[in-house]
Amino acid sequence: MPDDDGTSQGVLLSGEENAATRVKLEREKRGWSTTVVSDRLNDAGFDMNPSAVWRIENRKRRINLDEAIGFAEIFGVALSNFVGPPGLATMGRAMELIDNVVATYRASHRANHEARRARDQLDAYLAEHPDIREEADVMVSNAIAGEVMKVNDEYGPGSDAEA
Repeated sequence: MPDDDGTSQGVLLSGEENAATRVKLEREKRGWSTTVVSDRLNDAGFDMNPSAVWRIENRKRRINLDEAIGFAEIFGVALSNFVGPPGLATMGRAMELIDNVVATYRASHRANHEARRARDQLDAYLAEHPDIREEADVMVSNAIAGEVMKVNDEYGPGSDAEA
């Protein structure tokens, strides 16, 4: 929520501000009254009355995490999308693409970590068996080269995957 001088109190609170804005935006987009929103929240197991919905929309009341989850659920949006900048929320496709970039980054980071761990395990094993190191290194290099060729065929220039 903004300070008296209109400045933001920080990243975490901007998420709360975004959520309050988003409640009103999503409610109005659907043509729902605060009573309809309240009823849907209650049906989904999130206890809230219409007055509380109005107070959240108008920054008279803070929204807690459970309530944010409930709003995201009834509006059918991911929580990360719900607390994101409202300007992007009106561009649903942009949020889908942003979520995809973040998820893909997370998956690649996890895969890189697993690859490092696998290589470390192999290196530890080969340290105990130096007589097979050279042959094992050649096998790993050849296998990785084969995978690189497959990836290039699938995702390289001129592939169908670029579309």
